[in-house]
Amino acid sequence: MPRLRPGDPAPPFQLPGVDGEIHSLDDYPGQPVAVVFTCVHCPYVIAWEDRLNAIARDYEGRAGLVCVNSNDHIGDSIDRMTERARDKAFVFPFLRDESQTVAEAYQPARTPEVFLFDASRRLVYHGSPDSNYQDGDGAQPYLRQALDAVLAGETPPVVETPPVGCTLKWRS
Repeated sequence: MPRLRPGDPAPPFQLPGVDGEIHSLDDYPGQPVAVVFTCVHCPYVIAWEDRLNAIARDYEGRAGLVCVNSNDHIGDSIDRMTERARDKAFVFPFLRDESQTVAEAYQPARTPEVFLFDASRRLVYHGSPDSNYQDGDGAQPYLRQALDAVLAGETPPVVETPPVGCTLKWRS
């Protein structure tokens, strides 16, 4: 399956979250939604997770942010996800894609990897959360800039960046 390109529609999904609920893009009617492929153990994810949590908090009620863990890795079990979400007080849904069907539809290569869709569910930004996983203060905030642009009815200033992080762990 080819990788999603700007303008492509969002592949739908229904996934269980660590909160025990089933989540989908329909949870955010009329709002842009960032779908972030992530995990528990990757050092890049760990470096960015507080910033992703802050984005979810800052845009609550105006845009959605969901994190999807599709990894087939011992460190990414639902129990580890639940523990991480509790320890870090995640305000976003942390979803488990056990079958990897959502990952197959989106084709992420890395964790974390952001797919931002506008309210019409068209891809408007794809790539890294920001320009520097090590230094949030000095980073160009790609996802925040894209969200601000989309909420203003504009095209994001940057529509694609190379995702930076650990490779997605596919089943053999």
